[in-house]
Amino acid sequence: MTDATRTLHLGLALMPDGWRGDVRLAMTSGAISAIEIGAAAQAGDERHAFAAPGLANVHSHAFQRAMAGLAERRGPGDDSFWSWREAMYRFALTMNPEQMEAVAAQAYLEMLEAGFTRVGEFHYLHHAPDGRPFDEVAELSARIAAAAAQTQIGLTLLPVFYAHSGFGGAPPNPAQRRFICDLERYARIVEGARRALASLPGANLGLAPHSLRAVTPAELTAIFDLAETAPLHIHVAEQLAEVEACLAWSGARPVEYLLDHAPVDARWCLVHATHMTGEETRRLAASRAVVGLCPITEANLGDGVFDAPRFLDRGGQFAVGTDSNIQIALTGELRLLEYSQRLVRRARNVLTQPNGSTGRALFEGARRGGSLALGRAGSGLSLGADADVVTLRGDALGWLSADPDTVLDAWIFSGAAQVDCVYAQGRPVVQHGSHFAREPIRARFSRAMRQLLAT
Repeated sequence: MTDATRTLHLGLALMPDGWRGDVRLAMTSGAISAIEIGAAAQAGDERHAFAAPGLANVHSHAFQRAMAGLAERRGPGDDSFWSWREAMYRFALTMNPEQMEAVAAQAYLEMLEAGFTRVGEFHYLHHAPDGRPFDEVAELSARIAAAAAQTQIGLTLLPVFYAHSGFGGAPPNPAQRRFICDLERYARIVEGARRALASLPGANLGLAPHSLRAVTPAELTAIFDLAETAPLHIHVAEQLAEVEACLAWSGARPVEYLLDHAPVDARWCLVHATHMTGEETRRLAASRAVVGLCPITEANLGDGVFDAPRFLDRGGQFAVGTDSNIQIALTGELRLLEYSQRLVRRARNVLTQPNGSTGRALFEGARRGGSLALGRAGSGLSLGADADVVTLRGDALGWLSADPDTVLDAWIFSGAAQVDCVYAQGRPVVQHGSHFAREPIRARFSRAMRQLLAT
């Protein structure tokens, strides 16, 4: 990262207090260093017709990008999340470090081209295929950091603690051997991940107990202590079978149990939280934790539909993620979040206020929640915030610009507007819709996929 200043002139820009015209925005050392509203363009400014903040992708399993499209065959019986999980385990057991880095780089390239400028990598593939730790225990965390460096996406790395196959400390099964840690080894992985991030501009570290079924209460408490003030992410209440197993173990539902036994607050991100009662929804919204929603993956796995209207009506905060990376699409996640509510309620424009733009409500909600969930100071296009900017192609915007919210609606729901340029921490990483390193990253990914599919 250099200290050179890059200045953009934005015809229309979505600022924290709404749309503003003729914005000159200076970016220095990865942050927004100056803003002028109503200013004329100057020589040397990079000019764009329409700009919005980049969004955070709060939940990714990068290695699963290699599985996209390869688990869409039904077996001899019923197919479900749990049968998909067995297929994922088999795939995870074959991937070496070089292949994982190549797959992660491809996933991060696609995220940037979609308008995501930061990723929360929920990283649980820690060990060699036989389950033994690498000589450098955080080898695969370092590979994730290397993929982020190649693509220049902002990274919040979330090393995952995963110790058990079910509630109550059930022993892990052999297919989980690449994920499994005790607390001592996990602490070493966390420290190794911290070292791997030290030279990566704008990177930060959070912690992630995998799920209530994968940690004991004592282990969960130990992870709170290790996290100190870092973000904390956890899978919770994704599947009805998980809810039933938690009830059988503890007498409480997963979100209820977590709220009763953990200091859940604004630094937490509860991923999925699909199956909650009204009381759990009320309590979770009041906690100020962010819910990390992954509508495309949740639909692909048959998880169910999150009760977004009730949660948002109670002041709840949400963000979006790409989870299994079956499809990497910022607009697709937001669109399916709204469309799933329409299907359940047989209504339109569910997740906005009367007379409001649905695209604007979805985008702004995901922006606020994503920044909070990934532990980033500042928010949006504001002084001191990460200089993460997405511009849209101007040739599709002229007939929409009288009402800028309509541009967001068109981008999210119709594709009439498309990503043109992306700046991640002030660096131009996407121009004319294409990532600067698209060809070499794609070539490495293709080579890794040929190897994996031949295994």
